[in-house]
Amino acid sequence: MGAAEHPDGGPPRGRLSRRNLFLGGAAAGAGALGATLAQRALPADEPAPPSPPPPHGEQTVAFHGSRQAGVQTAPQAHATLLGIDLEPEVAAEGVRRLLFLLSDDAARLARGEPALADTEPELARVPARLTVTFGFGPGLVERVDPDAVPDWLTDLPDFEHDDLDPAWGQTDLLLQVCADDPVTVSHAARVLLKDTRAFGRLRWSQDGFRRAHGSQPDGTTMRNLMGQVDGTVNPAPGTEDFERLVWGGAGPDWLTGGTSLVLRRIATHLDTWDELDRPAREAVIGRRLSDGAPLTGDGEHDEPDFEAKGDGGLPVIADFAHVRRARTGDPDERMFRRGYNYEDRARGEAGLLFVSFQADPVRQFLPVQRRLDELDLLNQWVTAVGSAVYAVPPGCAEGGFVGQGLLEG
Repeated sequence: MGAAEHPDGGPPRGRLSRRNLFLGGAAAGAGALGATLAQRALPADEPAPPSPPPPHGEQTVAFHGSRQAGVQTAPQAHATLLGIDLEPEVAAEGVRRLLFLLSDDAARLARGEPALADTEPELARVPARLTVTFGFGPGLVERVDPDAVPDWLTDLPDFEHDDLDPAWGQTDLLLQVCADDPVTVSHAARVLLKDTRAFGRLRWSQDGFRRAHGSQPDGTTMRNLMGQVDGTVNPAPGTEDFERLVWGGAGPDWLTGGTSLVLRRIATHLDTWDELDRPAREAVIGRRLSDGAPLTGDGEHDEPDFEAKGDGGLPVIADFAHVRRARTGDPDERMFRRGYNYEDRARGEAGLLFVSFQADPVRQFLPVQRRLDELDLLNQWVTAVGSAVYAVPPGCAEGGFVGQGLLEG
């Protein structure tokens, strides 16, 4: 027997066995815990502390309603836009079946429930404010009723500074899938594309992003990849302006309660933009890069003073500045922007998925775009490479489907 061994074969003297260590530690811990609880016991009349809020991933946005979600919904951090072309043989009844299937699955996913044939149901359990917004191109509407196509639902005219690639062009159906979690967006997009396989094919998929959820206070205006504050003059949801400019309606009865969507894929030439110093960049935009304030103001939402002159007698905001070219004296020539940044490293391309909602693109979008095309100095660093226009029908009730008014009106 060694000098340190216990006479009865137990653990060596002066050492703790794992069992004794556990039991002794547990006893000491229990005593300390009891003392602590006794010291911290709440009086009977003192309320318990509030429960922590549920994880953000559990938050939902209702799919059903008189208007589609994803328009005036506070923009989520991630988006995927899916452009789908219908197969030639798909007629009105096929369109009905497709829209019913898509609406049913989108509603389930928005509630945080798996779709009926979901092969990865666990991925559906984190809705993270998921929205799916449907847009109809002229090709889809014509399959149902050629006379139901709104006059404005057509290709935009050619602009001098565009370099459009048909690969990013008009499709029959658009699905805008947005959420605050990229896995949620990816899963929802995959489920919905499975629904379309018997009816059409995917022409393009465009992924966009903003700042991660919670990284900035709610309501902060987004920045594009050129560093600009982007979307300062947006009308505010819930105001009379927003109702008139977005939901005001300019089309057939089946679109009442709906709107239109213009999608422009705008490539930004960041390498040459990097060559400009900060004052030159601010002169091109007409706003300070630091906070988005106009060069004549102190805060982002100050009205620009286009009459203000600098020390040399020249306008502080030049005639070619983006903010001047985008402005109009007509209060009806405005739109609601809900864009996303994008980056395609394989193509060496980055830019903005410009998404705007307006009651009538001809009345609201085109005049602004024409002014930008004529003189905006920013055109030297941005080029539209994709363009499409969609009718966004009203929402639907439970048991119904988006586009029901077109099919049954």
